[in-house]
Amino acid sequence: MAGAGKRLDGKVALITGATGGIGTATAELFAREGARTVITDVADGPLHNLGDRLKALGAEVVAVRLDVSRAQEWDEVITVVRDRFGKLDVLVNLAGIVDWPGIEDTREEDWDRVIDVNQKGTWLGMKAALPLLRASGNASVINTSSVLGLVGSGAAAAYQASKGAVRLLSKTAAVEYARQGVRINSVHPGVIATPMIQELLDEQGDQQPDIQRTPMRRAGRADEIAPAILFLACDESSFVTGSELVVDGGLTAH
Repeated sequence: MAGAGKRLDGKVALITGATGGIGTATAELFAREGARTVITDVADGPLHNLGDRLKALGAEVVAVRLDVSRAQEWDEVITVVRDRFGKLDVLVNLAGIVDWPGIEDTREEDWDRVIDVNQKGTWLGMKAALPLLRASGNASVINTSSVLGLVGSGAAAAYQASKGAVRLLSKTAAVEYARQGVRINSVHPGVIATPMIQELLDEQGDQQPDIQRTPMRRAGRADEIAPAILFLACDESSFVTGSELVVDGGLTAH
């Protein structure tokens, strides 16, 4: 799908959590903008369906199953990237899970799983991918945090802890690699209508408390987050690193 004026022409991108709402929107947008893309997820069927759909549109895409909490699987995916494309320019860490209970009601096993996927998975992804990203000389990492990595909600203790960690992990990595040709930023979505929270939105609708606190008084869409990720991935953001791009309808503005 590459062509004149495409913002990701010549770039190779790796996207985790590609079958989620934001992941799918990002993969589709990257394909339209000319990227050669490796899409990953733990959900085999939906992952390969997405790959087939992108290929039907003329995109060059490889679909690989990946549990982001397992270092060996990251190494295997990076081997696929190296063997297929010989380089990596963009890493988008989108894989994530949520658990809603607060401090006392969170079970230890649930805490561990959320931290493993959201926090450890982001670190493992950067650790595995950075040798290829450094070799690019002009690379970008986009880590997915949340508005709940910026402010407290009184719930979702493990999720908030993990997303706050992703925010500062991104900043320290940005400082470490600023002179090595790798920019690293975090994206902070607000309430977004994705499969991860759709049941909650179906139950509460526009009366959902965080929507009521959002000045725009609505949930965002996945296709309103993907362009923010695209901006950080492309060369238009060449002087942006260590930043937080908040896309939340104004939720954190007050």
